[in-house]
Amino acid sequence: MITEQQQELAALCALGALDSAEQLRFAAEVRVNRELRQLLHSLQQVLDKVALAGASATPPPSLKVKVLARIQPTMAAQGQSIHQGPVAALAGLRFLTGSETTGWKQLPIPGAWIKLLSLEPSRGYAVLLGKLEPGVRYPAHTNAGPEDFYILTGDLQIGEQTLRAGDFHHADAGSMHGENYSVEGCTLLAVLTVDDPLVSFAMA
Repeated sequence: MITEQQQELAALCALGALDSAEQLRFAAEVRVNRELRQLLHSLQQVLDKVALAGASATPPPSLKVKVLARIQPTMAAQGQSIHQGPVAALAGLRFLTGSETTGWKQLPIPGAWIKLLSLEPSRGYAVLLGKLEPGVRYPAHTNAGPEDFYILTGDLQIGEQTLRAGDFHHADAGSMHGENYSVEGCTLLAVLTVDDPLVSFAMA
């Protein structure tokens, strides 16, 4: 059963109108409530169709200049940049260029960083980038949920196993990781569950 409040939160989530804390709390509800998960998914599909069904019109070039002039100071103050390249802005699509340097958060471990790329509350997962500087050691821990890592650059030492660019690693929920470390430094792509403490930290 879905409450009226959950219906309202689902609509706000589909519209992208929840703040980070609300999104995390709602994601936890979505994970354990199949009916709520289905509602959110259907709302997201409807919104995408509505956005694509609108009549297309070409605004005058002067409008883009005026809009950018209005929002650029605000975005610059927040440490964000406006991508003015050829990437088209279409409903349901989001792009992040490799040159984008904002969004990284340093973990309590010096030299360890994470960056949230996307969050899918209705499906219960998040995609992050992780980065360890050369020589950094990540302490032993129990994995809160399943984890998938794909090494993009450098090396990552997990126990006796050395992972390098192109290597993949999966860990089950509740499994143990000993101390991980990187000799050269590394960057990795991680897929975690939305209730993982790293996801909460990235969104805080």
